[in-house]
Amino acid sequence: MSKSSEISYQNDRPFGRLPILNVSPSVESGRWAAKAFIGEVIPFSASVFREGHDSLGVELLLNSPTGKTTVHRMKPGSLGSDLWHTKVLIREEGNYSFQIRAFADDFDTWHHNATIKIAVGSDEELMMMEGVAVFKRALAEKDRSKNSSKICELALSILQDPKITPKAKLVAVESDDILQTMEFEPLRSLTTLSESFTLKSERERSGVGAWYEFFPRSEGAVFDAKTKTWASGNFVTAAKRLPAVAAMGFNVLYLPPIHPIGVAFRKGPNNTLNAGPQDPGSPWAIGSAHGGHDTIHPDLGSEQDFKAFVKTANGLGIEIALDLALQASPDHPWVKSNPEWFTTRADGTIAYAENPPKKYQDIYPINFDNDPQGIYFEVLRVVNHWISMGVKIFRVDNPHTKPVAFWEWLIQQVNQEHPDVVFLAEAFTRPAMMHALGKAGFQQSYTYFTWRNTKWELESYLKELAHESAAFFRPNLWVTTPDILTEYLQFGGPAAHKIRAAIAALASPSWGMYAGYELCESVARPGAEEHIDSEKYEYRPRDWNAAEASGRTISGYIARLNQIRGAHPAVRQLRNIEFHHTDDSAILAFSKYLAAEHSPTGKADAILVVANVDPHAVRQTTVHLDLAKLGISEGSSFEVKDLITNESYIWTTDNFVRLDAFKEPVHVFEIGSTVKSA
Repeated sequence: MSKSSEISYQNDRPFGRLPILNVSPSVESGRWAAKAFIGEVIPFSASVFREGHDSLGVELLLNSPTGKTTVHRMKPGSLGSDLWHTKVLIREEGNYSFQIRAFADDFDTWHHNATIKIAVGSDEELMMMEGVAVFKRALAEKDRSKNSSKICELALSILQDPKITPKAKLVAVESDDILQTMEFEPLRSLTTLSESFTLKSERERSGVGAWYEFFPRSEGAVFDAKTKTWASGNFVTAAKRLPAVAAMGFNVLYLPPIHPIGVAFRKGPNNTLNAGPQDPGSPWAIGSAHGGHDTIHPDLGSEQDFKAFVKTANGLGIEIALDLALQASPDHPWVKSNPEWFTTRADGTIAYAENPPKKYQDIYPINFDNDPQGIYFEVLRVVNHWISMGVKIFRVDNPHTKPVAFWEWLIQQVNQEHPDVVFLAEAFTRPAMMHALGKAGFQQSYTYFTWRNTKWELESYLKELAHESAAFFRPNLWVTTPDILTEYLQFGGPAAHKIRAAIAALASPSWGMYAGYELCESVARPGAEEHIDSEKYEYRPRDWNAAEASGRTISGYIARLNQIRGAHPAVRQLRNIEFHHTDDSAILAFSKYLAAEHSPTGKADAILVVANVDPHAVRQTTVHLDLAKLGISEGSSFEVKDLITNESYIWTTDNFVRLDAFKEPVHVFEIGSTVKSA
């Protein structure tokens, strides 16, 4: 191939010789890096086409962070779609770069034309001559492997043998060896490269995790009935809860703010304004005479106590996620040292936080347009302080109320020095803002999953998360938070809690729950979508041992879900979720499949979830499976084992199910060996 036929994509000439469009994964045409994590299987695709009818070849050129370039042949999609695709397992941390390479596949063009013409006895000798020319060109390529050259020599000798008929020659060059060689080392011309795109690969925890939230002040808190006083829990008493969290299979423990709490306008029970001397206040009202964001509340213990807590958690396989809430109580040291960091109203007072009709008199929002340099570097200092204390994960409170540009700067600064630090965005807001935060660098985000409860809502939203926004927005599906208790859970009882946990844990690589969920706590404050006697404003010790002894807990069910996540790598992927049709409007069916070449075990893995999303009834229906989505040939019979009940069944394409919400509302099937193939 002559050097002049090598054509690269030029920005001043958008179409190369062979058009390459809609490259994926890319974010805003490459303006930001697409996301990946170690162990994630990334689908790559592009629309590639050409004039006329000659054959095309398309390849992914993937450059790893350590400089290794791999070439992956892409396959065409459905007829007429012009979409080419492949999948790659990401193995390294750091920035990958990739391009799509399109080329005229000259061997395939000749083979296609020869097949048609020889079948009708047209231009037989001419087609053999053109085949000779094709293989001579292949042999002239200096970078062709020795084995490939040897096979091309064989093909050439066949085509040049005068004793063999053209039809027999064609059959001979259609041997597996020759066709596979020309597939993996094609004869290229008109080579065209797309522009280069970036894929940022981060550690596995940036995309995979089971999160649990508790308030350390409640774990071990004691009320003295005689003196009517509380003794706060602390890091020493809270550490006693860690083994139970680990036993349920959680590997991230999220702590609400652990800093001193302001006294001014302190909130009392249920967000009232009449706090008593024993009311601990909201942890999000950060700052007092004891210190601010870089200080630990004295009731919780010392820095050494915190480090010991982190070490204990790490020893159990749990990472600590710390809340980063950029706001201040009126008593915060920043209010005196840097009053310009807040908004001053016309009457000279500092504006407190409001989300009408809600008012948060105990919190001052930060104004990032006043002294941005001072604020930016102070926050960076605070984050680095906690990193030095062993924290590698930050759950960021209300990031959508701060400038996106600030987060882009902060996360970039932190990850340059500490690439293993993960930021989770707690942003229940408009899609554009949530997506922008993902593009700015947040590794994960809360989602609307909490409010998606019907079969149609779940299918639609989970498809969006897995296929439309996955390049820049990593979902973490939380079933509850301290201030979110949906009607579905308020009135659905244990069945609703099981259903939501199963879908969250198995539909997404990351999911989370707030303490008390395993006890099915579901009493809401009248007129609100949050728990009554919210732990945000008061101590909430729970008698975990009594709950276990009396069976008033679904902790065993939660543990089983997390065990399934650990045992099945297909579940720990986001983009592989597929849905299957059911005849009932309340029966949701989805699967996760991972091919053997992409699995860390070297074996294919498939999980099928069938859930009754009606927590108040028995539902029965027929589930219609698309077997190709499970890696099974059409018409096969195969074994499915319910990993919740340990019952096994033989299934085919169409299968009857009956799910009793009051017993086991969800099947979690492990796909076993094929019993009979079609």
